[in-house]
Amino acid sequence: RSLVKRKSTIVGGAAPEIELSLKLASFGDTLAGAESMCVKAYAEALEIIPYTLAENAGLHPMKTVTELRNMHNSGFVTAGINVRKGKVTNLTEENVVQPLLVTSSAINLATETVRMILKIDDILLMQ
Repeated sequence: RSLVKRKSTIVGGAAPEIELSLKLASFGDTLAGAESMCVKAYAEALEIIPYTLAENAGLHPMKTVTELRNMHNSGFVTAGINVRKGKVTNLTEENVVQPLLVTSSAINLATETVRMILKIDDILLMQ
């Protein structure tokens, strides 16, 4: 269904989420004050996705996410968690893809949820 609505795929294995996390953390460094803290916290929260994937695959999550982060920092943006091999590999070569709509919808829904919670907190603080 996702591929019918939007005919695009991206690499899987939590590669997009860790890449987005790293880009947001870098962007957060350019901001100041509360904005910086919010962006960095959101970037850190995105790392739960590769952590959970590694944990569910029976891998050591901290070690795996650190390796994944290091590979993305080195420019290997298609590096992801290969559940079959039990390590971080180039998932483009392994042909591990997922529909773009799945990832973008999940991130959009998570972002909207956070915004709603922050609005509720602002309303409660004003009262």
